[in-house]
Amino acid sequence: MFRLTTLLAGLVLSSQVFALSLSDLSQTDASGGLKDALAQGAKVAVQQLGKPGGFSNNDEVRIELPGKLGKAAKTMKMMGMGAQVDALETSMNKAAEAAVPQAQALLVDAVKKMTVTDAKSILAGPKDSATTYLDKTSREQIRAKFLPIVKQATDQVGLAKQYNSFAGQAAAFGVVDAKSANIESYVTEQALNGLFEMIAKQEASIRDNPAAAATSLAKKVFGAL
Repeated sequence: MFRLTTLLAGLVLSSQVFALSLSDLSQTDASGGLKDALAQGAKVAVQQLGKPGGFSNNDEVRIELPGKLGKAAKTMKMMGMGAQVDALETSMNKAAEAAVPQAQALLVDAVKKMTVTDAKSILAGPKDSATTYLDKTSREQIRAKFLPIVKQATDQVGLAKQYNSFAGQAAAFGVVDAKSANIESYVTEQALNGLFEMIAKQEASIRDNPAAAATSLAKKVFGAL
């Protein structure tokens, strides 16, 4: 009986040791674990999107013609102009795929600059809190990197000329709105949206399954949430 009681007491003590809560972690551990997880999520997102088909083969982030121009494109497809629409959208997605790898260093830099106060707020927040932080602190810098690469990619295939020509034809089927006016800016913004959407998926996945984190510190931190 004594042995059984002692064993049970030991199990209870062990569970108390291993069932950490966020308040049990040091500020250094909490911040370090979050940074590890964010760097992991950013790297995976960039790898997924910055390869051939990264955007075009992913329905969640695939870039299509915008606004009313997109609606006109559907009509034009039904009228036998689908090949032109597909070629245009393929070029847009390839331009985004070419730009995304440039985000890696800027995202890592944003992670490094995160303060302990930022980390505590993020860990206690919603499942996309870390992604929201990255978006807020790095979108402008990443946009500045993306835009010339997107422009170079669109210039190589004459995308702006194709786009303007298409917009002119599409005007017969619907008014082309202001959002559709600049192809480079549109593709750049869609590339940014897709990047942060994929980072948010990685963040949610690690929060739901801490064992998926790449480092033991990240596992420990997210396991305490």
